[in-house]
Amino acid sequence: MSPQAVVPIEERLIFAMGGGGFTMEPNNPLLDDYVLSLVRATEPKILFLPTASGDTTHQINAFKARFAHRTCVHEHVSLFRMHEIGRPLREIVMEQDIVYVGGGSMRNLLAIWQAHGLDELLVEAWQSGIVLAGLSAGAMCWFQGGVTRSSGPPEVLAGLGLLEGSLTVHADGEPERLPVWLAAVRSGELPGGWALDDGVGLLFRGKQLERAVSSRPGAGAQRVDAIAGELVRHRLDPELLLGEGPSKALGGLDEAVEELRRVHRLRRGMGRGRG
Repeated sequence: MSPQAVVPIEERLIFAMGGGGFTMEPNNPLLDDYVLSLVRATEPKILFLPTASGDTTHQINAFKARFAHRTCVHEHVSLFRMHEIGRPLREIVMEQDIVYVGGGSMRNLLAIWQAHGLDELLVEAWQSGIVLAGLSAGAMCWFQGGVTRSSGPPEVLAGLGLLEGSLTVHADGEPERLPVWLAAVRSGELPGGWALDDGVGLLFRGKQLERAVSSRPGAGAQRVDAIAGELVRHRLDPELLLGEGPSKALGGLDEAVEELRRVHRLRRGMGRGRG
């Protein structure tokens, strides 16, 4: 397969989720539909990498259930079952529009990727304009570092460094991660970065944060940096996704989201009435 053209950095996208998507929100497709909306293709190709979970059947089936009835071409690659892959790994990755990485063990994820050369291949994919997305371990891996629970207690771990700064996930669901991350940022062990609640996603264009979104009312995020040994925090208020596009036929979302949608529609209608 010939080398891919390198696209300008401002055209490269990474979408990092603190938690959510099809593995955590089976009745809420907002984040996953947003992932599909990041490419212009009428039938985008999306590849799921469930490496961090050990390629569990549960994650793979959840991925298929979410994307099987959407306008896309979906497939997955199980590095633990390479004998089932009938094509070169590079060929599979480089023909995608989106690579979506699941959660689990960030330490195991990076080690297995390195063993198969997939870490370098994903860098090449990003440089060629393929959208990289992921949640939990699949989000932290793109940054300079994060806080993993791969060995049990939360601990600092270096990532691939495509994005500058650090990331910690599940800030509301696994709050024991946050103090470890804050201490690492304060000491300089990790660079400043972001802490995300479940349901929150950050979209990076190149290396710059472009948009913060959420699939859950009330979910938040914060940016934290260390200045002269003191932590400086800035709260981010993500934009609540309201189901534009594929998510219009949602079904099963909680009543709070539906109520916010109703209010949003009313406000848009009032705005049009005022001209």
